[in-house]
Amino acid sequence: MADGSTSTFQAGRTGLIVRIPEAEPAVRRWRERLDPSAQAGVPAHITVLFPFLDESRTDALVHSVLADVLGSHPTFDLRFERCGRLPEVLYLIPEPDTQLRQLTEAIADRWPEAPPYGGRFTEIVPHLTIAQGHENTVLEEIEADLADRLPFTSHVSSVELIVHDGVKWQERASFALGE
Repeated sequence: MADGSTSTFQAGRTGLIVRIPEAEPAVRRWRERLDPSAQAGVPAHITVLFPFLDESRTDALVHSVLADVLGSHPTFDLRFERCGRLPEVLYLIPEPDTQLRQLTEAIADRWPEAPPYGGRFTEIVPHLTIAQGHENTVLEEIEADLADRLPFTSHVSSVELIVHDGVKWQERASFALGE
């Protein structure tokens, strides 16, 4: 979720995430040391949309629309079997990722002023970041450690709205997916 810049953690900045608590035993110690979002209080997660609207805009109407949009998507399961890499980033690959992409697209369609990743990237790549801003040798060490901790599955039944309060990321609301 973070890109390493301090602007990522501005007070009032929001994001929509899917928590993946089943990942915590495998990735917590690595994320706490090597992922700025974990250090700022974000649990193991897959980003649905970041940045979202400024907190000052997330009123009852926005919450109601989010509940409707997200509630129209069914719950689903994800499997995590392998890691992926971007330059200086190691992440877990959720499979299948179709429903995650659909959630992102539905919210971005409803709020075009909040494109995924601020419009920096054209492709949506759902992922669970473990480490970022580190050399390949560090990422190789983590990947070797994770080999014995994979695979695992996770059931996704909600999306959380989180906000940065100036110090840490905090959950503000949870929106259930449909059945």
